[in-house]
Amino acid sequence: MLYPSIDKLLMLVDSKYKLVHVSSKRSKQMLENHHFQMKEKEYVNKKELGRALEEIEKGYVKVVEKTEE
Repeated sequence: MLYPSIDKLLMLVDSKYKLVHVSSKRSKQMLENHHFQMKEKEYVNKKELGRALEEIEKGYVKVVEKTEE
């Protein structure tokens, strides 16, 4: 079973496409900067993409929509 669950994540992010975009962007940041929001021992996943999804689920990464002015 995958962690975190897609059902839990879709309660936080309103579309699968947005979830993919945000998680991939965050995982690339992790690879480039080696900056993590949690301690390494707290993560369940070993790869950055799974860790990015964990951060979204825990609320460390917020999805903010751009408003056009």
